[in-house]
Amino acid sequence: MRSQQLMDNSSIPVSERYWTLVDKADKKFSKIRDLPYYERNRYDTYFYKVFKVYTQLWKFQQENRQKLVESGLKRWEIGEIASRIAQLYYGQYMRTSEASYLSEAYIFYEAILTREYFKDGIYQDLNLANKQLRFLARFLMVCLVLNRREMLHQLVNQLNMLVDECKRTFQDADFKEWKLVVQEIGRFLKADTTLMNTRPLRYSLVLDPHPDAIPNVAAPVARRNLRLQDAILSSYHHNEVKFSELTLDTFRMLQCLEWEPSGSFYQSGVTKMGQNGASGSNRVNFPQDIVDPTLPPNPRKTVLYRPSVTHFMAVLATICEELSPDGVLLIYLSASGRTGHTTLSPSSSSTCINIVENIVNFQSHTINSGGTSNPSFSSPSDSLKPTISQNKGDCIDPHTGCLQFGNHGNGGFNCIYPSDLIPFTRRPLFIIIDSDISEAFKAIHGAEKGERAALLLSPSCSIPTAAGISSRHSIGSLFTIFLTAPLHAFLFLLGISGSDIEMETYNQAESLLSSSLNDWGLTLATSETLDPVWAQILRDPFLRRLLLRFIFCRVALTLFAKTFDKKEFHPQCLPSLPESVSPMTNVSQTVVMHLASIFGASNSFLFSEGIALTETRETDMEFISSS
Repeated sequence: MRSQQLMDNSSIPVSERYWTLVDKADKKFSKIRDLPYYERNRYDTYFYKVFKVYTQLWKFQQENRQKLVESGLKRWEIGEIASRIAQLYYGQYMRTSEASYLSEAYIFYEAILTREYFKDGIYQDLNLANKQLRFLARFLMVCLVLNRREMLHQLVNQLNMLVDECKRTFQDADFKEWKLVVQEIGRFLKADTTLMNTRPLRYSLVLDPHPDAIPNVAAPVARRNLRLQDAILSSYHHNEVKFSELTLDTFRMLQCLEWEPSGSFYQSGVTKMGQNGASGSNRVNFPQDIVDPTLPPNPRKTVLYRPSVTHFMAVLATICEELSPDGVLLIYLSASGRTGHTTLSPSSSSTCINIVENIVNFQSHTINSGGTSNPSFSSPSDSLKPTISQNKGDCIDPHTGCLQFGNHGNGGFNCIYPSDLIPFTRRPLFIIIDSDISEAFKAIHGAEKGERAALLLSPSCSIPTAAGISSRHSIGSLFTIFLTAPLHAFLFLLGISGSDIEMETYNQAESLLSSSLNDWGLTLATSETLDPVWAQILRDPFLRRLLLRFIFCRVALTLFAKTFDKKEFHPQCLPSLPESVSPMTNVSQTVVMHLASIFGASNSFLFSEGIALTETRETDMEFISSS
């Protein structure tokens, strides 16, 4: 039977067999491309079926390249197959958070770039020019998530030059959409530059405690150990920094909830650039850099941009259904608040579409291929205008409120209320609310349906920094930065630019902060008054790190002179933490005092009488500095 099939295939021309495979692959790809990133277990089998077809197609064109070229196969058609394979890998990374898939996507995209599959005839064919533009935009997203900054900047320059050249060459076509893509990624990189080249946002075994070294929790409160299994990340604010559907805040949280491959961050930071923009020593061995077999799997993450409440709850319900008995679901929601006492006026273009989202869609990876359309260029991020009171940083009524994830004109369809989350407290939830209405979510505490939720709540008023920075529009949320890059947040609070700090000084402060966070962690682990809600997550490295950074954030903002004794500027958590880690303890105040003294900013904080730089601590700082 098999031999007969081989004889039949051999009688079919190579080109016909190739295009049959292409048609089969295209049909399967179109079905999987728009599948949601949640319900992972349901779609894993289908992914492998689609990937199998593309593997056959790729191998077939390699083995029969000469015959196919003679029959009319173009280089860009080979590039199209490679691009589809890269999209499959990236989509599977978004579903599973497995770093190996992200690595493979990078490898295929880099091959397309270096072999210039789309270059021939690019300025004679508008369709081919759009293919190259779409390829660059997709590769940009992969490099951004992978933190390959050298390649990222090279791609931005290429994209900018290509858009300018296409505007001159194809004068009848409209490239305003692509100019918006260039502007958006430029703004994103400018806002995130201050956090680059210091330490990774990911969990690093070089800098963070090894999971095996995390202290056990005291027996009276340690009923069970849970692990972070899934996370839902969603952020939406007026005029916030974003690229496609990945906002700056969700990007930082996404990075914060992944393992850093041992040494890769430092290798990529010190190697020199090759001619094609990839690091010379890293390019060949890149999979070994990013895929570390000694690391546990990353928690799975779902990124939602401007979700309707029905979509959000569908995702939430599905993930809760898939949660294992020892799993925790982290929910990170960052959005402006809305109450019955607050008027948020939409702009005149409330029904417009976001052009950049259409070009690089983070959910489906689809690209607007028209290239000649001329829609309205108002963004939905502009449709939610803050009121005068919000512009002044005033607080809004916390007693009744919700998070606004879209147009005010849509009523409650884009609003998430605390009561929306309560039905899902039958499973362990770790909830982070970054909003001016965060206090409204205290209503969850005590109303749970089975499992008590852990809540970290941001200040309800914008934090005034020493330099008067409008943090949300220029650097993202300061509360989120405290959770993802705490030392940078401390510097922002003081109005100090990271670029103005000597690396030796920065490393001294980083060492001191890391040591202090570990001390707080040990204090919690040995406390007999630690609430079981916190005790059960304290062995998970990601959740533990978030909690310890929250403690530091709370101490810093409580003692900061501009927010001292002003509760609306202080973050809160529920259930309460032990008094031994409260902001006003001598230990907590001493940590901030020593850290501030490194930057000559002790006068920016108010300390209790008797708190001083102790001789012992000064000796520790000298040791840290010399190590």
